[in-house]
Amino acid sequence: MLHFSKISHVRKQINKWKQQGNKIAFVPTMGNLHAGHLALLEKAKELADKAIVSIFVNPIQFDQEKDLQAYPRTLSDDKDKLLASGCDLVFTPSVDELYPNGSHITRVEVPKISELLEGEYRPGHFSGVSTVVSKLFNIVMPDIAVFGEKDFQQLMIIKKMVADLDMPVEIIGLPTIREPDGLAMSSRNGYLTSQERLIAAKFYKELQSLHKKLKEGCKDFMELQQLSIKKLNKAGFKADYIEIRKESDLMPVSAEDTDMVILGSVWLGKARLIDNVRVKLGVHSK
Repeated sequence: MLHFSKISHVRKQINKWKQQGNKIAFVPTMGNLHAGHLALLEKAKELADKAIVSIFVNPIQFDQEKDLQAYPRTLSDDKDKLLASGCDLVFTPSVDELYPNGSHITRVEVPKISELLEGEYRPGHFSGVSTVVSKLFNIVMPDIAVFGEKDFQQLMIIKKMVADLDMPVEIIGLPTIREPDGLAMSSRNGYLTSQERLIAAKFYKELQSLHKKLKEGCKDFMELQQLSIKKLNKAGFKADYIEIRKESDLMPVSAEDTDMVILGSVWLGKARLIDNVRVKLGVHSK
């Protein structure tokens, strides 16, 4: 496995591989890798000749400095996992390498969808995400990039950015990888205490319960959302939102819609958890 921290070194290697006719797949991460990340890498390896992973804790997507400082950094362990999983190249740029002019940089903004849901609670977050992903795409020049569906809104934003800017990258979404009790795998799960970890699985269970009610024909979306929030808060969470939205554009649903997604964000102690469940009405689902 190759390991580079300089943009020029990555570009030189990518150019060499492309001249040899290799197809490139890319998985951008912030490190602290778990089985969910490694599943993205496995998909990348399946779809292309060379699989590249970046590890970069992106400062411009954090709305709170303390959250940036607390984010777990486990580079040595991450590299061991990537090596064992067959990664071809890991790119670990410094902040100065990606942002030599500090925060005074050109920003990529994906309008409207970036302002909803997570965008309301984390101002500037998606601008930071779309900017760094755009930069990484320009450096790695992948044919394919693989993202997890746990960050459903982020995945939609990346897809729209790529379409709007005519980037020659195919975006692949991979279903959420979960713990045995249903909790979505996330680096932020490490913030949970042992007691909070026992409670955490109730988040996904509540989303599943809401999914079941929608499949049974319940159409009072506002009441369903509020009831879920009350149940989660009673269980020990502090819910930011539980929303039933159109899968196509994350706009509010109507009684005629059939393709939906339930999105939620909750606090449990120091950990902010996000998750989602897709709903297709009129279709039998697992």
